[in-house]
Amino acid sequence: MYMDYIKGFTFGWMNGKGDFRKPEAKESLRLMAERTGSSHVIFALATHQDHPQAVEVKYRGTHLVEDDELVDMIRYARTLGLRVILKPTVNCTDGTWRAHINFFDIDVPCEPKWKDWFRSYTAFQKHYAVIAEQEKCEMFIVGCEMVQSERRDQEWREVIVGVREVYTGLVSYNTDKYQEGHVKWWDAVDVISSSGYYPIGDWEAQLDRIEQAIAPYGKPFFFAEAGCPSRSGSAQVPNDWGLEGEVSAEEQERFYEAMFRHVSQRDWVRGFGLWDWSAHLHDEKDALTDDGYGVYGKPAEKVIRRFYESIAVEV
Repeated sequence: MYMDYIKGFTFGWMNGKGDFRKPEAKESLRLMAERTGSSHVIFALATHQDHPQAVEVKYRGTHLVEDDELVDMIRYARTLGLRVILKPTVNCTDGTWRAHINFFDIDVPCEPKWKDWFRSYTAFQKHYAVIAEQEKCEMFIVGCEMVQSERRDQEWREVIVGVREVYTGLVSYNTDKYQEGHVKWWDAVDVISSSGYYPIGDWEAQLDRIEQAIAPYGKPFFFAEAGCPSRSGSAQVPNDWGLEGEVSAEEQERFYEAMFRHVSQRDWVRGFGLWDWSAHLHDEKDALTDDGYGVYGKPAEKVIRRFYESIAVEV
């Protein structure tokens, strides 16, 4: 299966009610398209469940942008010439990383159960899949880095079947770094994706491993996330957003240069949803004092633009 190269950024992570209505959000998306050469935007929506063993996924409330403002932003993205990927994601309100959402494999009375969690999670996914279908989004990503749940083969297949009942575009799932070979239900999706937070000196080995892991499925692959904070030491552990270090735009720049250099030799990698572009940008004059994943006004922004512009435009 052929898939157009995804020259993308993740946008608007952790935004709540009303955030996409603010004029700076549209201006930020415009700048993303203009300054990075992106062809795609991934709208990643962060809903909540109370803790890793809670069975209710709460996708209504002030912690999420409202449906009408999401639709308005999708339509604005179209005016910028962007293709749209929707990625509804769950976080734990208590701060536990979603990879640790987990339940007993054998049902026990009075204990939370996988079947109840998946029932709620599927409703959450289908809610946004309806919007993705309505707005003709090019892709829908049914989950992100849900490592402990990925062994639940049948339940994930049922989630995907449920999404396909209401959405006719490409379906993907975003596994975490190092997990590409552990998901046994890749045959159920159209596109395989993972989070590309690999140490700067380890890309060749990891790309070899990923290529071998996904080859049996014959599916397109892209990195639905990838990036690095502008912080000393981050190029070695780009997934560690809490790493302490000095601000270093050069470290971020080196990471992107290395990642693109290695990936450009692998034609089976069909793009990126880089992490991430904020809906409410820091002032450009303050860019070199910011130590986060954002690239606005930093040297890495130009590295990304050069790489994306080097990719032929598909028709």
